[in-house]
Amino acid sequence: MKNPPQALYQRAKDYVQGKLRAGDWKPGDLIPSENRLVQELGMSRMTVNRALRELTEEGHLLRISGVGTFVAESKPQSNLLRITNIADEIIARGHRYQCQVLHLGRESASMAVAAALSLPTGASVFHLLCVHLEEGVPVQLEDRYVNPELVPEFAQQAFGEQLQPARYLLQVLRPSEMEHIVEADHPTSDEARHLQIDVTEACLVLLRRTWNSGKVVTYVRLVHPSSRYRLGSRMAVNGAQRDS
Repeated sequence: MKNPPQALYQRAKDYVQGKLRAGDWKPGDLIPSENRLVQELGMSRMTVNRALRELTEEGHLLRISGVGTFVAESKPQSNLLRITNIADEIIARGHRYQCQVLHLGRESASMAVAAALSLPTGASVFHLLCVHLEEGVPVQLEDRYVNPELVPEFAQQAFGEQLQPARYLLQVLRPSEMEHIVEADHPTSDEARHLQIDVTEACLVLLRRTWNSGKVVTYVRLVHPSSRYRLGSRMAVNGAQRDS
């Protein structure tokens, strides 16, 4: 059987994406108007509009009412449905990765942290605070708490460019269960300072907990400036995950 004909709007999307991949239209460029694309592609305005709308929703284009449609600045995207190491993602893009450890030590768990780790309030926990940078720009603030009973040598590690907290934890204790919660929030004044952003900038916040043998191993709050990062995944309807 022959393959079914490709939908017109998909052909329009492929045309635009071809221009983006070839570098003919670069980030920040104003692309041809809808009317111009209608003429060039020989398609209806409705078809072209749908293609541009979907490309905008997917983050490839930026449409400004009364001005035009621009090529969007690219944002790194992290997989939402699996535990990933941000250093691997940055290096895979061919970019320079850096890690700045701001705090690593042992402290008494607050009520909220103790609840997240399923420990008594005031229990001793490891606390790590670090910033991950891509090409010198902060893209993620990691605020992590770890159960010392399960990972007793966590605070003795020299975390940085060569060894990241997520990599170490996956090496010493494979999780049997994980929980991801995504929130939109404004950073605290300290978070904004560490990420070098304004306190009014919206952030994508990923809250993650992992378990091993029924016990919570770690609870981490990952804060991403929304202008610099995206979270997302793609999976088949049968639940089998595909790469983003």
